[in-house]
Amino acid sequence: MMRLSGAIAVLTLVVAVHLPLAALAQDAKLEVKSSDTVKSVLERMVGKRVSVVLTSGPELSGVVNSVGDKVVLLTQLTGREYFDGVVNIDQIGAVIVKTRSR
Repeated sequence: MMRLSGAIAVLTLVVAVHLPLAALAQDAKLEVKSSDTVKSVLERMVGKRVSVVLTSGPELSGVVNSVGDKVVLLTQLTGREYFDGVVNIDQIGAVIVKTRSR
């Protein structure tokens, strides 16, 4: 009986450790509502990696840290890992989100 409860405890520990990792590996889900704006989409993406295409052409990728009334703070910028960036929401032409893996 003691071996069975020990096995159950080990199984529970393995599941508890791997379940959060599986949740982190999932891609973000992108939904669009009729009343959405770039700001409202970014607000739903807080904590997730996105790419924003600026109206002037360049694309920045990073993790949405916070969204203000006029700007968004992107952290962990791709290609600039030691930098964060503040982007004017009015200058964002598109928000791109990875929604699935192969």
